[in-house]
This record gives sequence, structure tokens and C-alpha cells, in this order.
Amino acid sequence: MQRIGLISDTHGFLDDAVFRHFDQCDEIWHAGDFGNLELADKLAAFKPLRGVYGNIDASDIRSVYPENLKFMCEGVKVLMIHIGGYPGRYTARAKEEIDQFKPLLFISGHSHILKVMYDKKNTCLHLNPGAAGKHGWHKVRTLLRFCISEEKIHTLEAIELGIR
Repeated sequence: MQRIGLISDTHGFLDDAVFRHFDQCDEIWHAGDFGNLELADKLAAFKPLRGVYGNIDASDIRSVYPENLKFMCEGVKVLMIHIGGYPGRYTARAKEEIDQFKPLLFISGHSHILKVMYDKKNTCLHLNPGAAGKHGWHKVRTLLRFCISEEKIHTLEAIELGIR
């Protein structure tokens, strides 16, 4: 079993509460818009980190983290893209990657809107952790935490960090 902490759109701000909420996690996944490499390095020093760069991330982040990430976790195919949309409204690029890779879990960020949606057409769970940073139009900063084991995604929790 893998316990995952999912975060996105930090925009250079890392709340100390993230470390408390992700303390029991095995890995942290960041769905883009880190804001700076120092923030990514703090997360990576705390727990193993997987991530993708976002539209605001500069070349230092882009040289370390890819635009999209495809991997396996506990028998689950995972696809992560910062700007990916959501079921019924995927970006063209995300739709193409989903059609080719056929993930069981599709993760995106960018919208600053926490979303958990099942895509019946692609038999895929879509997660967007919302925004954990203070920059943007969202009102509440959010994270997701969940487990993956035996080819299943379970024990999903939405976490509010507080007002932006």
C-alpha cells in the first residue's frame, strides 16, 4: 500500500501544515505550479516527490520536472498533467494522453478547484487537489490524501488548509 499526499498550485507558498498532513504519506505528488525550486526541494527532502511543471514554473523547475508524467503505483496507471481539464472537458493534449495510456488515475491542477470525478467513458478517476498556495482566485487552500493498494484507489480525504 502507498499513502499519497497530492498538492498543486503552491505558487511559491508552502504552508507548514502540509508537513503535518503528509507526515504519514509515503510519497508526495505535485500537479504543477510549484512556484520555485526551493519549495520543490523542501517537499523532496521531506518525502519522495513526483511532479510536473505548471504554466508559471520557470526553467529551473522545468529542467527537473516533466510536462506530463506517466507511471505505475501499486498496479494503478497514473497520468499527471498540470493543465488537463476534467471529464467531459479535457484539453486536447490530455485527451490524447488518456486515449493512449489508459490510466486508472488522471491528475491535473491549474484550475484551483478541488475536484474528484469518475470518468465513466475512460474508466478513470480524475483528481485535482485544488490550490495549496495563496496566489489565485480560490478562497480556501486545499490538498488531497489517499491510498493506493491492490490496484485500487481508496481512503480519499480532502483537506482544507485555511483561507487563502
